[in-house]
Amino acid sequence: MTGGAGRGRWTPPLRLRRGTGWAAQPPTWRQARPELISGALERAAARPGGNWFVVAASREVRAGGPPLGRTVGGVELVLWRSAAGEPHAGPGACPHLGAPLRAGRVVCGTLVCRWHGLALDGGPFAGWEPYPVHDDGVLVWVRLDAVGGEEPSARPAVPARPARDRAVAAVFAAVARCEPADVVANRLDPWHGAWFHPYSFADLTVVRTPRPGAGDAFVVDVSFRVTGRLVVPVRAEFTTPGPRTVVMRITGGEGAGSVVETHATPLTGGTAGPPRTAVVEAVLAVSGRRGFAAARAAAPVLRPLMRAAAGRLWRDDLAYAERRWELRSTGRFPG
Repeated sequence: MTGGAGRGRWTPPLRLRRGTGWAAQPPTWRQARPELISGALERAAARPGGNWFVVAASREVRAGGPPLGRTVGGVELVLWRSAAGEPHAGPGACPHLGAPLRAGRVVCGTLVCRWHGLALDGGPFAGWEPYPVHDDGVLVWVRLDAVGGEEPSARPAVPARPARDRAVAAVFAAVARCEPADVVANRLDPWHGAWFHPYSFADLTVVRTPRPGAGDAFVVDVSFRVTGRLVVPVRAEFTTPGPRTVVMRITGGEGAGSVVETHATPLTGGTAGPPRTAVVEAVLAVSGRRGFAAARAAAPVLRPLMRAAAGRLWRDDLAYAERRWELRSTGRFPG
Protein backbone atom coordinates (compact mmCIF):
# COMPACT_ATOMS: atom_id res chain seq x y z
CA MET A 1 0.00 0.00 0.00
CA THR A 2 1.09 3.55 -0.58
CA GLY A 3 0.13 6.78 1.12
CA GLY A 4 0.96 8.95 -1.86
CA ALA A 5 -2.52 9.72 -3.14
CA GLY A 6 -2.39 13.17 -4.66
CA ARG A 7 1.36 13.01 -5.38
CA GLY A 8 2.71 11.84 -8.72
CA ARG A 9 0.50 9.57 -10.79
CA TRP A 10 -3.16 9.80 -9.86
CA THR A 11 -4.72 6.65 -8.47
CA PRO A 12 -8.42 6.12 -7.75
CA PRO A 13 -9.31 5.91 -4.04
CA LEU A 14 -11.76 3.02 -4.53
CA ARG A 15 -11.10 -0.62 -5.38
CA LEU A 16 -13.47 -3.25 -6.70
CA ARG A 17 -13.41 -6.09 -4.20
CA ARG A 18 -13.39 -9.66 -5.46
CA GLY A 19 -13.26 -11.33 -2.06
CA THR A 20 -15.48 -13.96 -0.53
CA GLY A 21 -18.74 -13.41 1.31
CA TRP A 22 -19.12 -13.10 5.07
CA ALA A 23 -19.57 -16.80 5.84
CA ALA A 24 -16.69 -17.85 3.57
CA GLN A 25 -14.04 -15.55 5.06
CA PRO A 26 -11.28 -17.26 7.05
CA PRO A 27 -12.14 -17.62 10.75
CA THR A 28 -10.01 -15.49 13.08
CA TRP A 29 -10.68 -17.07 16.46
CA ARG A 30 -7.37 -18.95 16.52
CA GLN A 31 -5.41 -15.73 15.99
CA ALA A 32 -7.51 -13.76 18.51
CA ARG A 33 -5.88 -15.48 21.47
CA PRO A 34 -7.38 -14.35 24.80
CA GLU A 35 -3.95 -14.10 26.44
CA LEU A 36 -2.69 -11.81 23.66
CA ILE A 37 -5.62 -9.42 24.14
CA SER A 38 -5.47 -9.55 27.94
CA GLY A 39 -1.71 -8.94 27.88
CA ALA A 40 -2.13 -5.82 25.76
CA LEU A 41 -4.93 -4.68 28.08
CA GLU A 42 -2.75 -5.15 31.18
CA ARG A 43 0.08 -3.12 29.66
CA ALA A 44 -2.35 -0.36 28.71
CA ALA A 45 -3.73 -0.25 32.27
CA ALA A 46 -0.18 0.10 33.63
CA ARG A 47 0.59 3.21 31.56
CA PRO A 48 0.25 6.53 33.41
CA GLY A 49 -2.83 8.61 32.71
CA GLY A 50 -1.96 11.47 35.08
CA ASN A 51 -5.57 11.38 36.40
CA TRP A 52 -6.85 13.08 33.23
CA PHE A 53 -10.26 12.12 31.83
CA VAL A 54 -11.89 13.14 28.55
CA VAL A 55 -15.25 14.73 29.37
CA ALA A 56 -16.52 16.45 26.22
CA ALA A 57 -15.86 17.69 22.72
CA SER A 58 -14.34 21.17 22.62
CA ARG A 59 -17.35 22.35 20.62
CA GLU A 60 -19.69 21.36 23.46
CA VAL A 61 -18.15 23.89 25.85
CA ARG A 62 -18.93 27.13 24.04
CA ALA A 63 -17.86 30.66 24.93
CA GLY A 64 -21.06 32.51 25.76
CA GLY A 65 -22.95 29.22 25.93
CA PRO A 66 -24.59 27.51 28.89
CA PRO A 67 -22.62 25.49 31.45
CA LEU A 68 -22.11 21.79 30.76
CA GLY A 69 -22.69 19.15 33.42
CA ARG A 70 -20.76 15.88 33.56
CA THR A 71 -20.13 13.05 36.04
CA VAL A 72 -16.80 11.19 36.16
CA GLY A 73 -16.14 8.40 38.63
CA GLY A 74 -19.19 9.47 40.63
CA VAL A 75 -17.94 13.06 40.87
CA GLU A 76 -20.34 15.74 39.61
CA LEU A 77 -18.69 18.39 37.42
CA VAL A 78 -19.59 21.63 35.75
CA LEU A 79 -17.71 23.17 32.82
CA TRP A 80 -17.94 26.56 31.12
CA ARG A 81 -15.80 29.14 29.34
CA SER A 82 -14.75 32.61 30.33
CA ALA A 83 -15.54 35.58 28.12
CA ALA A 84 -12.08 35.09 26.55
CA GLY A 85 -12.81 31.41 25.81
CA GLU A 86 -10.73 29.92 28.63
CA PRO A 87 -12.24 26.64 29.92
CA HIS A 88 -13.13 26.21 33.58
CA ALA A 89 -14.17 23.10 35.51
CA GLY A 90 -15.10 22.37 39.08
CA PRO A 91 -17.54 20.62 41.42
CA GLY A 92 -21.07 20.58 40.07
CA ALA A 93 -22.73 21.57 43.36
CA CYS A 94 -23.00 25.19 44.43
CA PRO A 95 -20.98 25.74 47.65
CA HIS A 96 -23.91 27.66 49.15
CA LEU A 97 -26.77 25.12 49.29
CA GLY A 98 -25.74 22.49 46.73
CA ALA A 99 -27.75 23.69 43.73
CA PRO A 100 -26.82 22.06 40.39
CA LEU A 101 -24.47 24.51 38.74
CA ARG A 102 -25.14 22.92 35.35
CA ALA A 103 -28.53 24.68 35.56
CA GLY A 104 -26.88 28.06 36.12
CA ARG A 105 -26.16 30.81 33.61
CA VAL A 106 -22.90 32.14 32.28
CA VAL A 107 -22.87 35.95 32.37
CA CYS A 108 -19.82 37.65 30.86
CA GLY A 109 -17.77 34.51 31.50
CA THR A 110 -18.90 34.13 35.14
CA LEU A 111 -21.02 31.15 36.22
CA VAL A 112 -24.04 32.35 38.20
CA CYS A 113 -26.11 29.94 40.31
CA ARG A 114 -29.84 30.16 39.59
CA TRP A 115 -30.89 29.48 43.18
CA HIS A 116 -29.42 32.51 44.93
CA GLY A 117 -27.09 34.24 42.46
CA LEU A 118 -23.73 33.07 43.81
CA ALA A 119 -21.13 33.84 41.12
CA LEU A 120 -18.00 31.83 40.28
CA ASP A 121 -15.24 33.18 38.04
CA GLY A 122 -13.32 29.88 37.89
CA GLY A 123 -11.14 30.54 40.93
CA PRO A 124 -11.50 29.09 44.46
CA PHE A 125 -14.47 30.48 46.42
CA ALA A 126 -16.14 29.50 49.71
CA GLY A 127 -14.79 25.96 49.64
CA TRP A 128 -15.43 25.50 45.93
CA GLU A 129 -12.12 24.43 44.35
CA PRO A 130 -11.64 24.28 40.57
CA TYR A 131 -10.25 21.22 38.82
CA PRO A 132 -7.38 21.41 36.31
CA VAL A 133 -8.84 21.48 32.80
CA HIS A 134 -7.22 21.21 29.36
CA ASP A 135 -8.73 21.92 25.95
CA ASP A 136 -6.62 20.37 23.17
CA GLY A 137 -8.75 21.93 20.42
CA VAL A 138 -10.78 18.76 19.80
CA LEU A 139 -11.50 17.37 23.28
CA VAL A 140 -11.77 18.76 26.80
CA TRP A 141 -9.98 16.91 29.62
CA VAL A 142 -10.40 17.33 33.40
CA ARG A 143 -7.92 16.12 36.02
CA LEU A 144 -9.52 14.34 38.96
CA ASP A 145 -6.84 13.12 41.33
CA ALA A 146 -9.28 11.47 43.74
CA VAL A 147 -10.78 9.41 40.90
CA GLY A 148 -7.58 8.48 39.07
CA GLY A 149 -5.48 7.76 42.14
CA GLU A 150 -2.25 8.13 40.13
CA GLU A 151 0.64 10.52 40.18
CA PRO A 152 -0.89 13.68 38.66
CA SER A 153 0.60 15.25 35.55
CA ALA A 154 0.49 18.88 34.47
CA ARG A 155 -1.09 18.04 31.10
CA PRO A 156 -2.83 15.02 29.59
CA ALA A 157 -0.93 12.83 27.14
CA VAL A 158 -2.75 13.98 24.00
CA PRO A 159 -1.99 11.59 21.11
CA ALA A 160 -0.15 12.95 18.08
CA ARG A 161 -2.69 14.18 15.54
CA PRO A 162 -2.80 15.78 12.11
CA ALA A 163 -2.93 19.56 12.20
CA ARG A 164 -6.50 20.77 12.76
CA ASP A 165 -6.37 23.10 9.75
CA ARG A 166 -5.62 20.05 7.54
CA ALA A 167 -8.22 17.70 8.98
CA VAL A 168 -11.95 17.19 9.18
CA ALA A 169 -12.70 16.40 12.81
CA ALA A 170 -15.82 14.94 14.41
CA VAL A 171 -16.54 13.66 17.92
CA PHE A 172 -18.99 10.89 18.81
CA ALA A 173 -20.09 9.99 22.35
CA ALA A 174 -22.14 7.16 23.83
CA VAL A 175 -22.65 5.45 27.21
CA ALA A 176 -22.44 1.74 28.02
CA ARG A 177 -23.02 -0.47 31.04
CA CYS A 178 -19.47 -1.68 31.48
CA GLU A 179 -16.07 -0.56 32.72
CA PRO A 180 -13.43 1.34 30.71
CA ALA A 181 -11.35 -1.84 30.45
CA ASP A 182 -14.15 -3.52 28.50
CA VAL A 183 -14.15 -0.71 25.94
CA VAL A 184 -10.35 -0.85 25.61
CA ALA A 185 -10.44 -4.64 25.28
CA ASN A 186 -12.90 -4.31 22.41
CA ARG A 187 -10.48 -2.07 20.54
CA LEU A 188 -7.58 -4.44 21.28
CA ASP A 189 -9.38 -7.24 19.42
CA PRO A 190 -9.00 -6.16 15.78
CA TRP A 191 -9.82 -9.69 14.57
CA HIS A 192 -13.56 -9.14 15.12
CA GLY A 193 -13.77 -6.27 12.61
CA ALA A 194 -14.84 -8.00 9.40
CA TRP A 195 -16.94 -10.60 11.25
CA PHE A 196 -18.82 -8.25 13.57
CA HIS A 197 -18.95 -5.18 11.26
CA PRO A 198 -19.29 -6.58 7.71
CA TYR A 199 -21.13 -3.43 6.64
CA SER A 200 -17.94 -1.41 7.28
CA PHE A 201 -14.94 -3.74 6.97
CA ALA A 202 -13.76 -6.54 4.66
CA ASP A 203 -10.61 -8.56 4.01
CA LEU A 204 -9.13 -7.88 7.44
CA THR A 205 -5.73 -9.37 8.22
CA VAL A 206 -3.71 -8.72 11.37
CA VAL A 207 -0.15 -8.47 10.07
CA ARG A 208 1.58 -7.74 13.37
CA THR A 209 0.76 -8.18 17.03
CA PRO A 210 2.52 -6.69 20.06
CA ARG A 211 5.90 -8.31 20.69
CA PRO A 212 8.55 -7.50 23.30
CA GLY A 213 11.09 -5.18 21.75
CA ALA A 214 9.11 -4.80 18.52
CA GLY A 215 6.56 -2.18 19.52
CA ASP A 216 3.34 -2.59 21.45
CA ALA A 217 0.96 -2.21 18.51
CA PHE A 218 -1.50 -4.17 16.44
CA VAL A 219 -1.03 -3.59 12.69
CA VAL A 220 -3.94 -4.43 10.41
CA ASP A 221 -4.59 -4.51 6.66
CA VAL A 222 -8.29 -3.90 6.07
CA SER A 223 -10.69 -2.58 3.46
CA PHE A 224 -13.24 0.02 4.47
CA ARG A 225 -16.46 -0.79 2.67
CA VAL A 226 -18.01 2.15 0.81
CA THR A 227 -20.92 0.42 -0.87
CA GLY A 228 -21.46 -3.03 -2.34
CA ARG A 229 -18.11 -4.29 -3.67
CA LEU A 230 -16.41 -0.88 -3.60
CA VAL A 231 -13.80 -0.63 -0.84
CA VAL A 232 -10.87 1.51 0.28
CA PRO A 233 -7.89 -0.65 1.41
CA VAL A 234 -5.63 0.75 4.14
CA ARG A 235 -3.07 -0.27 6.72
CA ALA A 236 -3.90 0.77 10.29
CA GLU A 237 -2.05 0.66 13.61
CA PHE A 238 -3.68 0.36 17.04
CA THR A 239 -1.81 1.62 20.12
CA THR A 240 -2.69 2.39 23.75
CA PRO A 241 -0.88 5.52 24.95
CA GLY A 242 -2.80 5.51 28.25
CA PRO A 243 -4.99 3.31 30.43
CA ARG A 244 -8.27 4.54 28.94
CA THR A 245 -7.24 5.46 25.38
CA VAL A 246 -6.84 3.50 22.15
CA VAL A 247 -5.55 5.23 19.01
CA MET A 248 -6.09 3.88 15.51
CA ARG A 249 -3.84 5.56 12.96
CA ILE A 250 -3.93 4.94 9.20
CA THR A 251 -0.31 4.42 8.21
CA GLY A 252 -0.73 3.36 4.57
CA GLY A 253 -3.24 3.71 1.78
CA GLU A 254 -5.95 6.31 1.32
CA GLY A 255 -6.15 8.83 4.16
CA ALA A 256 -2.72 8.01 5.60
CA GLY A 257 -2.23 10.09 8.74
CA SER A 258 -5.89 10.00 9.74
CA VAL A 259 -6.52 9.20 13.40
CA VAL A 260 -9.36 7.75 15.45
CA GLU A 261 -8.99 8.27 19.21
CA THR A 262 -11.22 6.22 21.51
CA HIS A 263 -11.40 7.42 25.11
CA ALA A 264 -13.23 5.48 27.84
CA THR A 265 -14.30 7.61 30.83
CA PRO A 266 -15.86 5.98 33.93
CA LEU A 267 -19.09 7.66 35.00
CA THR A 268 -19.81 5.71 38.17
CA GLY A 269 -17.51 5.19 41.11
CA GLY A 270 -17.04 2.72 43.93
CA THR A 271 -19.95 0.39 44.56
CA ALA A 272 -22.67 2.62 43.13
CA GLY A 273 -24.43 -0.18 41.26
CA PRO A 274 -23.58 -1.41 37.75
CA PRO A 275 -20.73 0.54 36.14
CA ARG A 276 -21.36 3.01 33.36
CA THR A 277 -18.70 4.24 30.96
CA ALA A 278 -18.74 7.05 28.42
CA VAL A 279 -17.06 6.39 25.09
CA VAL A 280 -15.79 9.61 23.50
CA GLU A 281 -14.33 9.06 20.06
CA ALA A 282 -12.56 11.72 18.03
CA VAL A 283 -12.08 11.14 14.29
CA LEU A 284 -9.57 13.34 12.46
CA ALA A 285 -9.58 12.58 8.75
CA VAL A 286 -6.91 13.82 6.35
CA SER A 287 -5.96 13.18 2.75
CA GLY A 288 -3.16 14.19 0.41
CA ARG A 289 -5.58 14.54 -2.52
CA ARG A 290 -6.10 18.02 -3.94
CA GLY A 291 -9.87 17.71 -3.65
CA PHE A 292 -9.70 17.28 0.12
CA ALA A 293 -9.80 21.06 0.51
CA ALA A 294 -13.42 20.86 -0.59
CA ALA A 295 -14.07 18.26 2.10
CA ARG A 296 -12.64 20.59 4.74
CA ALA A 297 -14.89 23.36 3.49
CA ALA A 298 -17.86 20.99 3.79
CA ALA A 299 -16.91 19.94 7.34
CA PRO A 300 -20.22 21.15 8.90
CA VAL A 301 -22.07 18.78 6.56
CA LEU A 302 -19.59 15.91 6.95
CA ARG A 303 -19.44 15.88 10.76
CA PRO A 304 -22.97 14.49 11.26
CA LEU A 305 -22.22 11.79 8.68
CA MET A 306 -18.97 10.90 10.46
CA ARG A 307 -20.75 10.72 13.80
CA ALA A 308 -23.46 8.52 12.28
CA ALA A 309 -20.84 6.11 10.90
CA ALA A 310 -19.13 5.93 14.29
CA GLY A 311 -22.48 5.42 15.98
CA ARG A 312 -23.32 2.45 13.79
CA LEU A 313 -20.07 0.74 14.74
CA TRP A 314 -20.46 1.55 18.42
CA ARG A 315 -24.01 0.22 18.51
CA ASP A 316 -22.43 -3.20 18.01
CA ASP A 317 -19.21 -2.60 19.93
CA LEU A 318 -20.98 -1.36 23.06
CA ALA A 319 -23.02 -4.56 23.04
CA TYR A 320 -19.66 -6.41 22.79
CA ALA A 321 -18.24 -4.44 25.75
CA GLU A 322 -21.39 -4.84 27.84
CA ARG A 323 -21.42 -8.59 27.20
CA ARG A 324 -17.78 -8.80 28.28
CA TRP A 325 -18.54 -6.99 31.55
CA GLU A 326 -21.60 -9.15 32.20
CA LEU A 327 -19.54 -12.33 31.82
CA ARG A 328 -16.71 -10.97 33.97
CA SER A 329 -19.03 -9.76 36.72
CA THR A 330 -20.73 -13.16 36.98
CA GLY A 331 -17.53 -15.20 36.77
CA ARG A 332 -18.42 -16.67 33.39
CA PHE A 333 -15.76 -14.96 31.27
CA PRO A 334 -13.66 -17.62 29.46
CA GLY A 335 -10.24 -18.16 30.95
